[in-house]
Amino acid sequence: MPELPEVEVVRRGLSRWVAGRTISSAEVLHPRAVRRHVPGAEEFAGRLAGQSVDGAERRGKYLWLPLSGGREALMAHLGMSGQLLMTDPASPPEKHLRVRVGFADDGPELRFVDQRTFGHLLVTDMAHLARPVPSPIVHIAPDPLEESFDDEDFTRRLRARHTEVKRALLDQSLISGVGNIYADEALWRAGLHWARPTERLTRPKIAELLHATREVMIEALDQGGTSFDSLYVNVDGESGYFARSLAVYGRRDEPCRRCGAPVIREPFMNRSSYSCPRCQPRPRRRA
Repeated sequence: MPELPEVEVVRRGLSRWVAGRTISSAEVLHPRAVRRHVPGAEEFAGRLAGQSVDGAERRGKYLWLPLSGGREALMAHLGMSGQLLMTDPASPPEKHLRVRVGFADDGPELRFVDQRTFGHLLVTDMAHLARPVPSPIVHIAPDPLEESFDDEDFTRRLRARHTEVKRALLDQSLISGVGNIYADEALWRAGLHWARPTERLTRPKIAELLHATREVMIEALDQGGTSFDSLYVNVDGESGYFARSLAVYGRRDEPCRRCGAPVIREPFMNRSSYSCPRCQPRPRRRA
């Protein structure tokens, strides 16, 4: 699933292509793509027609296009395989095209392509908080690259969780945008095993973890994100290449880039967690 860097890459591309344009039409080709838009596909298309796009915004793994002065937004979650592409309207439809949005200037249209149909689009009202966000995601915490992210509040809430540190990093109500890949990479940089209890973390160690999380995400952004297959691409259809720089994720039995010990893979929440057994020793069990 795309994480913060991949979604931010898409957001930047959308901002470049759609800001200031007026939507002329929308066509839903698969109802599952707008399943969260309760009034249905017809209302979704009608609500978009004639709206102007004010830009592109993001929080964590969610992105949205503010519409007509910020009262509403076209919100997107990419799921496992969703792609938002800017395409010549005359181009043949992609195999898994789900929604297409045309503009009054007859320029490149926005297409939502989703092979596995876990992603979705909806038109929603905005919640006017300190930073306006779509109403369905008011419960999502700020992400570590937002100006509003409060390091001290995160530290306090993390230490109060009484859980494993990786579980806390994946809790989108605590810190958004971090998924399996960047959690593993940040923990490796901070020298923390994924099972380290949060209540045992010192404030300096949490600061180090936050720094590592921001650092790996910024580096991934600079390289266009992480692409393991053709399912994640930017709005121009190009893949990111941060996979070449991963230190532990997906590198089972390969040498740790820091100490040379073979990277291990362990089961974690119905998926996998990768770490270096030497740089990230497993914590001792509680007595």
